Amino acid sequence: MAQPLPPRTESDSFGPIDVPGDALWGAQTARSLHFFAIGTQRMPLELVHALAQVKRAAAEVNGELGLLAPLRAEAIANAAGRVAAGEFDAQFPLSVWQTGSGTQSHMNVNEVIANLASLALGGGMGAARSVHPHDEVNLGQSSNDAVPTAMHIAAVLQTRPLLAALAGLRAALKAKAQALAEVPKVGRTHLQDATPVTFGQEFGGHEAQLALAELAVRRALGDVHALAIGGTAVGTGLNTHRAFGARVAAVLAQRLDAPFVVADNLFAAMAGHEALVGLHGALRTLAVALTKIANDVRLMGSGPRAGLGELRLPANEPGSSIMPGKVNPTQVEALAMVCAQVMGHDVAIGIAASQGQFELNAYKPLIAHDLLDSLRLLADAMRSFRTHCIEGLAVNAERAQAMLAHSLMGVTALVPHIGHDRAAQIARHAQEHGLDLREAALAVGGISAADFDAWVDLRRLWAPD
Repeated sequence: MAQPLPPRTESDSFGPIDVPGDALWGAQTARSLHFFAIGTQRMPLELVHALAQVKRAAAEVNGELGLLAPLRAEAIANAAGRVAAGEFDAQFPLSVWQTGSGTQSHMNVNEVIANLASLALGGGMGAARSVHPHDEVNLGQSSNDAVPTAMHIAAVLQTRPLLAALAGLRAALKAKAQALAEVPKVGRTHLQDATPVTFGQEFGGHEAQLALAELAVRRALGDVHALAIGGTAVGTGLNTHRAFGARVAAVLAQRLDAPFVVADNLFAAMAGHEALVGLHGALRTLAVALTKIANDVRLMGSGPRAGLGELRLPANEPGSSIMPGKVNPTQVEALAMVCAQVMGHDVAIGIAASQGQFELNAYKPLIAHDLLDSLRLLADAMRSFRTHCIEGLAVNAERAQAMLAHSLMGVTALVPHIGHDRAAQIARHAQEHGLDLREAALAVGGISAADFDAWVDLRRLWAPD
């Protein structure tokens, strides 16, 4: 078994500090590990990978502009590409709870890329490295523009699996709506019996809710394509080539197949995060719709004998450690918990984004963490809910028909013929005496059996002429 390398000593502007001998990161990462040992949440790897994409594009552009020697630009770009591909994920150990600009994680990326590029060029690591993390890997950039640029890139890339999962769930709901288009059930408002609908109409409504949420996500995503790159420290573009930002955005757009551009106003792009607030607001809308859908499925599947019992949910695993045979709506519960977390993230992101002062918002790690967490959780939860619940659920048609026959809200069909007050009298009589609607109508009088049968056609209640 190979023995770990002894620690090496590196120096930064604060002086010397020990770094693990086999670490690809350097002094600033080591300081962050010491001073920000807070919580267990790590800076999202999606953000690290996005930062590496920025570094790769920046090295290529700086090489084209003659600001980096070709071999050094190539070495940095190749190293950044390997980081972006996830080859060195273990080298990014820093906590989310660090400087509000994300500078420590930004330097973590710069240090790892510098050491990798140095090794590729035949140099060493740390004090022996031949590539500088500031002067070369970070050439033309600042944490203040590179980190928000990476936040936007990560958000755009992680929205893709979310939209794919959303499309899958919409398709499954649409398939249920079509398959159950002619299967009636009791409608409910205020959790009380209402006029009938079909299961197809119920699931069709669910799919339409998700269609609106998807439209909101796609609309919000447009603003996220505007990047802060080129603004450097405060938005003025100090210490970078005038063409740098636009050229980096163009490289990123082509490589990542997204319409990235430099933001019209770099001061706003660095000091505010309204585009990400808008995107997460659309995720909150999605979470709201999913919660409603989950609750409907949970209630329709309640029982199986003492609840509504209109749906049979897939039995995926035992539901109780003490009650044999019990099966719980676990996929619904998982989805609902995810949605609650997303709504909580939305509050935190709104507060964080409101706290920018002058030329910088110093809550970037929190915004990035919560946004990316919401994207990941919603995508995973929708896939799981579709696969393990929606696709396998079935209607208990016998139970649904029995409840529909016992419901009194078919009385609404009588209103055009006998008026609201007399119809209400019939419904009250049925409820008080335990009768079905037809029996009550004949007992109250003033309506014949033939008229009742002609007027109370339940199908016309869910499919009026």
